[in-house]
Amino acid sequence: MEFSFLAFDRWIHFLSGITWIGLLYYFNFVQVPAMGAALADKDGPGPAAIGKYVAPRALLWFRWAALVTFFSGTALLGADTGKAFSLGLMEGSTAYHTYIGIGAWLGTIMLFNVWVLIWPNQKKILGMVEASPEQIAKAKTVALMASRTNTLLSIPLLMFMGAASHGMPI
Repeated sequence: MEFSFLAFDRWIHFLSGITWIGLLYYFNFVQVPAMGAALADKDGPGPAAIGKYVAPRALLWFRWAALVTFFSGTALLGADTGKAFSLGLMEGSTAYHTYIGIGAWLGTIMLFNVWVLIWPNQKKILGMVEASPEQIAKAKTVALMASRTNTLLSIPLLMFMGAASHGMPI
């Protein structure tokens, strides 16, 4: 049996993508509501354990899974990267390039949100960098909106990637 870089890269792309989207859903559907409940529970332990121990570790895996997913996906595109990112408008393109290109652009927007909007603002929220109460309040809004945007974008992203790989009409 011969080693196949493409097969290996595809599994890396799948595994890192599952990790990225899984953590995205965890943050939006589990951690954010749990932090709200912990803050409201005056007799409970509070949100300190989540904010100090869980969130930083989950965010580490989240942002690096996003980066690995993006670069392994780009490696899978290989010579078709230009056709995909031009949304299939280049000569010789097919419906595959349009579908995978839409997915690639959605993933690129999501990667931007992770590294430029979510992570820098989460560092303020979690006290990893110094920030005033006003900056923390603004950081919460920006991080939440970017995370919710990514959650919504993940649905068409998965649809277009599936359509490209399996020839399904949209």
